[in-house]
Amino acid sequence: MDKTISFKLNGEAVSITTDPLRRLLDVLREDFKCHGVKEGCSEGECGACSVLLNGEMVTPCLIPLGAADGQEVVTVEGITATEKGDIIVQAFADGGAVQCGFCIPGMVVAAYYLLSRNPNPTEDEIRLGISGNLCRCTGYDLIVESIKLAASRGGDIWKK
Repeated sequence: MDKTISFKLNGEAVSITTDPLRRLLDVLREDFKCHGVKEGCSEGECGACSVLLNGEMVTPCLIPLGAADGQEVVTVEGITATEKGDIIVQAFADGGAVQCGFCIPGMVVAAYYLLSRNPNPTEDEIRLGISGNLCRCTGYDLIVESIKLAASRGGDIWKK
């Protein structure tokens, strides 16, 4: 049975009438055209679909839409529209951390989540922070170095 689900998506109030058991991932991609949210494994293992739900990083391939009712969802599109997101994206580009690009939206969400909580992470903390996100092409060293670069470029912005 369809139900109207309302939530904030990247800062904007949205509503949709649909089956509340549909995966949040499908609704974000198909109905709200958030194509940066990638479908990888559909099991919550790869991190390609990572988003923030009420400020916590989650995998929407495992979350029914109904769980987002009245909540706040931020996708990679919402993150990259911010100054913090721009710093991360530029650091990934400058650090050579993008090859095929499939995992990068989820990695950007993970980097944003980490740096917003820990503006000066160690290499071990970065590796732990991206540990739920898989990359098959670039390898983790360039991604880790790019997150270090983003941290150094962001300065006090990460404390806001």
